[in-house]
Amino acid sequence: MGKSALELVAEANSMLNVISVEEAQSLIGNLDVVFVDVRDPDSVAETGIIPKGINAPRGLLEFYADPEFEAFHKPELDPEKHIVVTCGLGGQAALSGKALKEMGFKNVSNIEGGMAAWAEANAPTEDFDG
Repeated sequence: MGKSALELVAEANSMLNVISVEEAQSLIGNLDVVFVDVRDPDSVAETGIIPKGINAPRGLLEFYADPEFEAFHKPELDPEKHIVVTCGLGGQAALSGKALKEMGFKNVSNIEGGMAAWAEANAPTEDFDG
């Protein structure tokens, strides 16, 4: 058998900056930072999104990040900005962050513990309606 899911996540995280919820909170409002939630829209709507964050579901992230896919591309996904990726617990965000790094994004971070840790810290969210 090849690599396990946990091995893939660990490998992905080794390519990223893994930051704490507190570190991530200190970045809110910084115009050079983009928070990207890779959960499905229903999950994001249920818990809210990091203020000023965008939703780019894991299955579509690469298309949203690639300007050649004009129908999907989200200009907020700028490879020159600091991209902070999150998901439920951190695994999908790690794999997403690795993909972004492979696409040429220079500064990509994953929030340790994902939105579960964010909620546990009572960190701010805003409503998301998809």
